[in-house]
Amino acid sequence: MLPEKPITIALCAGEASGDLLGAHLIAALKQQRPDIRFIGIGGPRMQAEGLHSLFEQERLAVRGYAEVLKRLPEILNIRRKLIAYLKTERPDVFVGIDAPDFNLHVAQKLKAAGIPTVHYVSPSVWAWKRKRVQSIVKQVNRVLCLFPMEPQLYIDAGGKAEFVGHPLAQTLPIEADRTAARTQLKLPENIPVFAILPGSRISEIDYMAPLFLHTAAHVLHKLPDAQFLLPYPTAAARSRLLHHLSQPEFKHLPIRLQAAKTALACTAADAVLVASGTATLEVALCKRPMVISYKISELTYRLVRHKIKVPHVGLPNILLQRGVVPELLQHDATPEKLAAALLDWFRQPEKTAQLQRDFTELHRTLKKDTGKLAANAVLAEITPS
Repeated sequence: MLPEKPITIALCAGEASGDLLGAHLIAALKQQRPDIRFIGIGGPRMQAEGLHSLFEQERLAVRGYAEVLKRLPEILNIRRKLIAYLKTERPDVFVGIDAPDFNLHVAQKLKAAGIPTVHYVSPSVWAWKRKRVQSIVKQVNRVLCLFPMEPQLYIDAGGKAEFVGHPLAQTLPIEADRTAARTQLKLPENIPVFAILPGSRISEIDYMAPLFLHTAAHVLHKLPDAQFLLPYPTAAARSRLLHHLSQPEFKHLPIRLQAAKTALACTAADAVLVASGTATLEVALCKRPMVISYKISELTYRLVRHKIKVPHVGLPNILLQRGVVPELLQHDATPEKLAAALLDWFRQPEKTAQLQRDFTELHRTLKKDTGKLAANAVLAEITPS
C-alpha cells in the first residue's frame, strides 16, 4: 500500500520536450494522489501543473559537446545544488525526464542515498552505446520507455523497464484534419503552407534557424504565394527567432510566429522542415510529410559521426525501419537541397498519401494510456512507510 502521508516527487526535465512529458506525468499522478507535492526542475508546462522549479529549465537546454563545454561550470553547479537539496529534502521518488547526461548522474547519487529513482525516456542506446544499458540499470530502479523495442534491452541486463507509449500519440488524433487546422489558423485552403521547426534550444535555434529561413526564401522563389508557420515553445526561443527574422535577408519572408500549437501548424502545412529530434515524431503523428535536417559544430560532428549505429537519425525512419522521409544532415543540409526536398513533397500528393498511411499505422502502435502507465510505474517505486 502507498503511504498515507503526503507524497513528494522530484522531477527534472532539461528541455521543452521533457517539459511536455513531465506535465503529462504530473497530471496523471495528481489524478491518483491529489496531495502529491512536486519539486525539481521543469519548464512552463510542468510549473503550470504544480511543479516548484528550483532552477530555470532553459539553463540546462544545451546541445553538442562543444556547446556544453562553454556552459559546463554552470550546469555542474546546478547539478550539485540539486543533488544536495534533494538529499536533504528526501523525496519519495526521483524521476529524471530525458536529459540522460544530467539526470542519470543525479539518479545515481540519489539511489545511493536510498531514494528510489526512475528514468523516463530511454536514452538512444540502440543508436549509440548498447553497453550503456549495463550502467543505467545500476543508476535507476526503473526505466520508462516510449518505444516498443526498448524495454527488452534493460530486462536482459537485469533491470526493470516497460513500454508506456508516447504521450503525443495519446493526445493527437489518429485522423489529422488539415482543413480544420487551416480554418482555425485563418489560412486559405488553396495556398502552399510550410511549417518550420528549427528546434527548441537556443543553441539549436542559432544553428538551424538561419539555414531554415534561407530554405524558406528558396521555396518562396518557386512558390510566390507560399506562407510559413514558425511555432515556438518558450519566450526565450521567440526572442531568439525574432533576432534571426530581423536580419535584412529575412524581412521579406511571409512567416507567422505562433506560441506553441506545433501540432496545429504541422497539421495545416503541406510539408514541414524540422530539426532532428522529438519534433519529428510530432510531425509524423500529424500525418504530414517532412524533411529532417540537422547541423552541429564541426568539432561535435567529428566526435560523434562514427558512433552512430543505426542507418537513420530521424525517429519516423527509425521506428518504421526504413527511410520514409528524407534526412539532410551536416554538409548535405543546404538551403537548395532542403527546398528541393520540400517542393518534392508538395508536388507529389500520391507520395504523401502513402506516407500518411504509414504514419497512421505508427500512431496506433505508439498510442497507450501513457500518463496512467507512467504514473503507476512511478508510484510503484515508492517504498511504503
